[in-house]
Amino acid sequence: MQVKAYLEITMTIDPENRPAAAKVYTDYRQPFLDTIQGALTKELLIRDEDVQVIHGFDSMEHAKAYLETDLFKNDVVTGLQPTWAKEPDIRFYTVA
Repeated sequence: MQVKAYLEITMTIDPENRPAAAKVYTDYRQPFLDTIQGALTKELLIRDEDVQVIHGFDSMEHAKAYLETDLFKNDVVTGLQPTWAKEPDIRFYTVA
């Protein structure tokens, strides 16, 4: 399948909290790919000023639906929330 939509979550995470955030990414990357409908890719991008997680989906519908899943709400957000310096920026993109 081909990626048709992206979900980008940008988080401000202080350097001392980045190892804990990376663990959440590592722990839930494969379950995301294995169990979330339409999930195709997931990448972690790190910059000095922030951390981004880019999720690739087969449709915009599946990208938006992921935010309502138990994996996202109960596992990912619960694990990451203590590491955030401020609320994350969530954006969706359609592949042209």
